[in-house]
Amino acid sequence: MKRTSKILSIALCLCIISSLLAACSGSSYDMPYERNMPTAAYNMNSSLTQDGTIKPFAYSLCIDDNTLYVSSEGFETSHAYGLFDLNNKTVLTGENMYEELPPASLTKVLTALVALKYGDLSSMVTISDRCHITEPGAQLYGFKTGDTISLEQALNVLLLYSANDVAVAIAETIGGDYDTFIQMMNDEAKALGCTHSHFVNPHGLTAEDHYTCCYDLYLIFNQVIKYDAFREIIARTNYSSDYVDAAGNTQTITVNSTNRFVNGSTAMPDGITVVGGKTGTTAAAGNCLILYAKDEQGNPYISVILNSSTRDDLYNDMTTLLELTSK
Repeated sequence: MKRTSKILSIALCLCIISSLLAACSGSSYDMPYERNMPTAAYNMNSSLTQDGTIKPFAYSLCIDDNTLYVSSEGFETSHAYGLFDLNNKTVLTGENMYEELPPASLTKVLTALVALKYGDLSSMVTISDRCHITEPGAQLYGFKTGDTISLEQALNVLLLYSANDVAVAIAETIGGDYDTFIQMMNDEAKALGCTHSHFVNPHGLTAEDHYTCCYDLYLIFNQVIKYDAFREIIARTNYSSDYVDAAGNTQTITVNSTNRFVNGSTAMPDGITVVGGKTGTTAAAGNCLILYAKDEQGNPYISVILNSSTRDDLYNDMTTLLELTSK
């Protein structure tokens, strides 16, 4: 009996040592997952941090333990939402957070993340024929084929004005080609632990098999706000910059933020500063909004709403959601 116990102990020690060596060498396991798998079950490999300790994948993330810390009453028009306390790493409240839904232009948050990760703000983005989207109602800035703008200019137009033509131009430039960029988007989402997402375009116009969920959007947004340029752009009420068009003429880009909290058309909740965020609207997705906000003590939060019935309802519900940070 003692010999059996000793053998089991040795085997256990060997397994632990093997795991630690794999973590220290930077190895990872390609872990297959199903779309209905809980987010916490995916990509939970340990990693070696600078202080020499082993920490799990999600140690710095807001984890949903199915316990709502505050009441979520009063949301009658928004189908899915979530409120994330970044300092305390908790999900304060949420509803239908893992339901796969079309995200409309909230897709552009991931487009910006991939562009910032792999691009340079001073590099040039070229407008191609593919950028001329003909879908009725699609938001376009109207650049001409052959026009070139910097990536910094493109990101301002993308995030403030939500221009779909610019999203395509960014994709073709950063990816080298359109399809490669879409794969980069999906690879990035998977690396962040998004288990309820799949993207087929860089702008969010309605398409089959293009979906995400509130929690995955939190994961993506939580990563992109680490970039100073992203935070600076989403906080702007407007943006103006000159560029030289394909004919050699100087043109001026002028865009205003579509975010009502930022442009002042909707008052911020008492005690809350909305730093910025991204809006999105299509017939299929309804009205959508993701925000980075801070309370009076400077504590940061991410809030997201998908599929609200009207734009007024969206901002009313977002106000209610942000007010829960003080409860």
